[in-house]
Amino acid sequence: MAGVLFALLFATALVLIRLALPKGEEPGAQWLQTGSTNLKIAATIMPFAGIAFLWFMGVVRDGLGRYEDKFFSTVFVGSGLLFLAMMFVAAGVGAGLERSRAVGDPDVATFGQMVLLTVSKTYALRMAAVFMISLATIWLKTGLMPRWLVAVSYLAAVGLLVASDITMWLVLAFPVWVLVVSLLLLARAGVIDIDRDD
Repeated sequence: MAGVLFALLFATALVLIRLALPKGEEPGAQWLQTGSTNLKIAATIMPFAGIAFLWFMGVVRDGLGRYEDKFFSTVFVGSGLLFLAMMFVAAGVGAGLERSRAVGDPDVATFGQMVLLTVSKTYALRMAAVFMISLATIWLKTGLMPRWLVAVSYLAAVGLLVASDITMWLVLAFPVWVLVVSLLLLARAGVIDIDRDD
């Protein structure tokens, strides 16, 4: 359930941040006026999404059991923690700018906007891609998850690595992927039945 909670909270925070920073707008302080409420809500949601993500990582790692590969597990945990830390930084920059009333200084607001976008789109998303690749490699080696999920994980990760700077909406691929993995884990545990025909 932690992965489902993360996916919902994180996707909500991402959409709010994206709506606060409309694409095509001139850099400046206007986004702090129009997106103030969105940034407040996103900054409030992000820590809870982070807590859920840590639990999700724990559940996934525990599920590996004796099949855990130390090399790929180190990359899996490290990239997951780096992703989370960078998303916290991005949310913190947005919240800090909104609360500091940087709207009066367009240069500070523009700098904050560029930091927020660079940290979230360029760095955090690429760590999310590494997280996906390392986990998909473990699944490929162990057969613990279906091959189609391994293939989707690799494809989505390559998309995040290559195209994360193109559009901020691409960040939603990661919470969707976590949601799919979580639903498969819940189905495997017998909590939900995703094979029903009704």
